[in-house]
Amino acid sequence: MNTPERPLHDYVADVCEHTDVRRGTPLPLGVHESEGGVNFALFSRHASRIRLALFDLPLDATPKRVIDLDPARNRTGDVWHVWVEGIPHGQLYAWRVDGPYQPGEGHRFNFNKLLLDPFATAISPLPDWDFGPARGYDPAAPEQDRVRSKIDDAGAMPKCVFTHEHFDWQDDLPPGHSWSSTVIYETHLRGFTMHPSSGVAHPGTYRGLMEKIPYLKALGVTAVELMPVHEFNEHQVVGSNPQTGKPLRNYWGYDPVAFFAPKASYSSAGGMGQQKLEFKELVLALHQAGIEVILDVVFNHTAEGDELGPTLCLRGIDNVIFYMLASDKGHYEDYTGTGNTINANHPVVRDLIMSALRYWVVEMHVDGFRFDLASVLGRDGSGKLLADAPLLERIAEDPILRDVKIIAEAWDAAGAFEVGSFSEQRWAEWNGRYRDDVRRFWRGDDGMLGLFASRICGSADIYSKSGKGPECSINFVTCHDGFTLNDLVSYRTKHNQANGENNHDGTDDNFSENCGAEGGTTDAGIEGLRKARIKNFLLTLLISRGVPMLLGGDEFRRTQGGNNNAWCQDNEVSWHDWNCLEQHGEIFRFTRGMIAFRCAHPILSREQFYTDAEIHWSGPQGGLPGWTEAKAKQFACLIHEDAQHALLLMFNASDDAVDFDLPPLLPGQRWYLAVDTAGDAPQDLFAAGEEMLLDNPKTYHLSRSSSAILLARGMN
Repeated sequence: MNTPERPLHDYVADVCEHTDVRRGTPLPLGVHESEGGVNFALFSRHASRIRLALFDLPLDATPKRVIDLDPARNRTGDVWHVWVEGIPHGQLYAWRVDGPYQPGEGHRFNFNKLLLDPFATAISPLPDWDFGPARGYDPAAPEQDRVRSKIDDAGAMPKCVFTHEHFDWQDDLPPGHSWSSTVIYETHLRGFTMHPSSGVAHPGTYRGLMEKIPYLKALGVTAVELMPVHEFNEHQVVGSNPQTGKPLRNYWGYDPVAFFAPKASYSSAGGMGQQKLEFKELVLALHQAGIEVILDVVFNHTAEGDELGPTLCLRGIDNVIFYMLASDKGHYEDYTGTGNTINANHPVVRDLIMSALRYWVVEMHVDGFRFDLASVLGRDGSGKLLADAPLLERIAEDPILRDVKIIAEAWDAAGAFEVGSFSEQRWAEWNGRYRDDVRRFWRGDDGMLGLFASRICGSADIYSKSGKGPECSINFVTCHDGFTLNDLVSYRTKHNQANGENNHDGTDDNFSENCGAEGGTTDAGIEGLRKARIKNFLLTLLISRGVPMLLGGDEFRRTQGGNNNAWCQDNEVSWHDWNCLEQHGEIFRFTRGMIAFRCAHPILSREQFYTDAEIHWSGPQGGLPGWTEAKAKQFACLIHEDAQHALLLMFNASDDAVDFDLPPLLPGQRWYLAVDTAGDAPQDLFAAGEEMLLDNPKTYHLSRSSSAILLARGMN
């Protein structure tokens, strides 16, 4: 007997759920639209009770609706889930998670604490998000009372924002620059345009950076590396500037609270989801200008700190899973210097990090990542460095991430230093040895000739043994962490008193020199020497094989007044003062010209180490340089571009001028001056095709502490 066919509409009406709250599904994690409603899914292995809270306003203490998840009905394995009808875009939500409070076992559940969704793509702004070292706790009380405080903090917590807009990417495609054509510009998104002199209509925001894209394009950089734009609490710093009494702020943002959410306060349009749209507009505009976007990401720790820190997200969701715990389980392993360490190689945590990376590539169209303290990501749950760390391998081999740039800060705060040996071949690395050796050479330290020569050739002594090429070396002289380029030649020691730590913070190993006066000066001789040394550093960076990274503002001598750890200075100390662009236009012109010079001579940036046929070394009077002579501070290298063209690079880090004997030329060739850092503009750098013919083809006089580049080619 045949069963009569049932109309689909009637069939659906008979067998499907019709309530506005349903079981939901465990995947994907986070919040996603599904079948006319929204599915919420949260991982927690050890929770006993979970509540979803929906709010109307960011500062609401009382939710408009709460939904308690049934452990039997709304749980699949370790994932709690629920589907809710009628959730609009912009809906505010958060979680409460209960379970055992057993610090000795690693569990720190507290149902009184409102928690952020680890997968939230936007966090509502909070005007004064300042919870101190232990939000809602009395440090003088016994630990259990302190940690299991009955204070409900919903009114003081930001909320997650449900966003799922369909952005018009206008057929956006990544610029896709090769490593050999990449020039990175590292900057702080807020500080880049926050100073009144920036002249933008939307200072300190994503849109403010958009307004400066013509400047970046004119400079010639191909990628911007943005210091953290993941949501963080800028008010978490406890303390004030002892010189002014003004409160300090977390300016750099290396304390994330949400790996998927762009910083709300960096949006000019609002923080209720607008930040996500405005960030996308920024990426689209940069791509249209041919500029890639690299994000500085922090997956090694969070803002929750140590056992006295605030409970914001992961600690309250499943502390024992997400963090590396000490042997007593009540304290945290700290390989980051921040109080906690993410348990990055736990499978659940690996999935969280991989999901975040894929999200920023697929949904936000970013082109690469610089991983803060990346060595942490190679440690197992006990803190041991792994030879083949699963997370690092997954990042390198992930099919979605296959074409993005991945850069490791290949060290951590617990002694790991893996420059030259970090993970597998696809990883590029911040080359900290490049920074130190180049600084020491130009400071005039003894015994640096060979190391400096290796650095400008791509650091084969560091990378070749692991099978990596020079493209894996991210070369830099300065970065956000340390002196600016101006301060590197203006201060012998750090001046961090404004940070409120009695000048004990920040490194003492700066390898800097003040050229005769500590700080600003009107002495023309000192200023001339500083200007030449700044040009030396810029020339060195931009002729070196590897990938050059320029610290934002160095191109016009931005200063931090000698502060080499300005992480808490959200003010004129750190902001880009654009008045310097006019004051030091000669340095900007030189920087732009050296970037153009690098582009005009591709041999300088090839993704292979030099062969003996390509490069020849000599001392000032010919013969080999004094590689083994501690006092030797001058040498030259002749780089053959092709059969008819060559570059002669001359370096003099001594306090005396020196005459270099020039190599013999082929018939019909002449020597042309392209760059001399001792010269004043426009005699310091000549544009391509406008180089100056030398009168004397036999020798070149190189001033003290300077460098020069000559071109050998046929006469025009």
